[in-house]
Amino acid sequence: MTDTADEVARTKAKYEERRRKVEEEERRKRLEGLVSSDDGGSDIDDAFISVAQRKKEKAKRRMLLKNALNMGENETENAVKRKAIAEEKASVEAKKTLLEKHALEEEVRLLQSVPQGGALFAISELAQGVTYKESFKTGWRPPGHLRGLASYEIEGMRKRKGIVIDGSDCPPPIGSFLEMKLPRSFLCALESRNIIMPTAIQMQGIPVALTGRDMIGIASTGSGKTLAFALPMLMFSLEQETALPFKRGEGPFALCIVPSRELARQIEEVIHSFADAASKQGLPPIKTVLCIGGEPVGQQARTVQNGVHIVVATPGRLGDLLNKKIMNLELCRILVLDEADRMLDMGFEEELKNIFSFFKDQRQTLLYSATMPKKIQEFAKSALVRPILVNVGRAGAASLNVLQEVEYVRGEDKLTRILECLQKTPPRVLIFAEKKSDVDMITEYLLLKGVEVSSLHGGKDQKERHEGVDAFRRGNKDVLVATDVASKGLDFTDIHHVINYDMPDDIENYVHRIGRTGRSGKRGMATTFLNKKAEMSVMMDLRQLLIEAGQELPAFLREMGDDTEAQSIEGEERGCSFCSGLGHRITDCPKLVGIHTKTTQNMARSHAEEGF
Repeated sequence: MTDTADEVARTKAKYEERRRKVEEEERRKRLEGLVSSDDGGSDIDDAFISVAQRKKEKAKRRMLLKNALNMGENETENAVKRKAIAEEKASVEAKKTLLEKHALEEEVRLLQSVPQGGALFAISELAQGVTYKESFKTGWRPPGHLRGLASYEIEGMRKRKGIVIDGSDCPPPIGSFLEMKLPRSFLCALESRNIIMPTAIQMQGIPVALTGRDMIGIASTGSGKTLAFALPMLMFSLEQETALPFKRGEGPFALCIVPSRELARQIEEVIHSFADAASKQGLPPIKTVLCIGGEPVGQQARTVQNGVHIVVATPGRLGDLLNKKIMNLELCRILVLDEADRMLDMGFEEELKNIFSFFKDQRQTLLYSATMPKKIQEFAKSALVRPILVNVGRAGAASLNVLQEVEYVRGEDKLTRILECLQKTPPRVLIFAEKKSDVDMITEYLLLKGVEVSSLHGGKDQKERHEGVDAFRRGNKDVLVATDVASKGLDFTDIHHVINYDMPDDIENYVHRIGRTGRSGKRGMATTFLNKKAEMSVMMDLRQLLIEAGQELPAFLREMGDDTEAQSIEGEERGCSFCSGLGHRITDCPKLVGIHTKTTQNMARSHAEEGF
């Protein structure tokens, strides 16, 4: 009996010893991270882990440790950089002379003195004191593998593509249209246009728009800005039509406003082609309408009254339709202003104010341009809701794909010199002139010389304008002679050469003009005629623009000063903060002087009318 009790005790002790060893082994594995602490089991089978699993878990731990170390190093490196930048700024500030400090204060005062219009605000919202704090909420999210990236990895992606952002909670850039979750029909339509990969502005701009955020997009001409806002407009319209189909009299859901009829037609054709591709694949039909002057109002009105999702319009005709109550903006939730700064420059501010007074609720606003001065950027930020500024390159910079040549040509020699320049490249060629009379004169001269040429300017009726552009676009004409009405956003394929018969009044128009060539990654050429009639400030801007783009300077521009001119006061932004010209500061800005002169004349006229 005693032997049996002893045997039972030994067996029990042996069992307890074995159990203690198992629990210690399990505890050790838990500490090493090989077994989850909430497995809770004490069985030997639960504690077993295969060799492959062990290796996988060890590799995972090493990766986590490596990432933690990298993040720590990056944080330290960023802290060092921030400290160095702060010290450099402090050093620069300390070295500034009283004269430099006074000059900077004067520039700030001038910039603040420019009247801020209310073109981006709805009058009813201003009157009621309505302010929107939150952006639109959408169901779109970036792919999971991008949402899991660290902030330094996302910044690295942007830096490699030359993308600079300003704003909080910006979604990551996406390097493929497939990962943007576009419908298959859109992907096929893009492929048919030989568009395989998104450009830099599309990589960042489309995700920002799809998340419902307000945005200011700045990128060089020919960089694909149209698709950056057209695809989100179509996506949201498809979503709306799927959830609750539009009926007669409803819409639009999205509105795009542009400064010229030709640009409006071009954008509407792009949007319509994608909508047509989607409907052929079985998706809901998306109705678009083009609302521009020079065409019958009745046809546009009938299309709108039948229900429409997307409207592309110029300010004048759109305002007319709204005032006559043919169209309303009660359901409009997306507003796009393409070439936004140019519309304000062209005097459309009052028309835009009138249009925005018809909005009844919050809208997502997308502003796009190749040349958006700092002043307009700051004003737009104040008018938008939690906006994100997406900048690809410097605002107002010329495309690096364009070879720029500048020639000194006397006025009487310009026509003959055009014929010589036409020999530099094969067709097609764009010729720009400031005056309508010069456009007609150049066209007649080239026709006499046997050149296949068409023309475009604001003095022609809409039918003539459309036929001229269409003939040039189809390739029936080798040369198009136009005023700046053709310089803003128009996309002609295979333009090999742009000739500036005269230098425009400001450098922004020059950038838009030469941007008609060298598009979509192709190379192009621009030749500009200069003589004594050109403004000195514009010539200085041109000089610095050529230097920035690494172009060869002609002798007469090289003699105007050394290459360090137009650099800003030490430590401050280069060039003019009002018009983005690199050849002058805001204190010498001719554009600002023109605005002040116009304001003074208007005040004098109003006083005279009131009998003062």
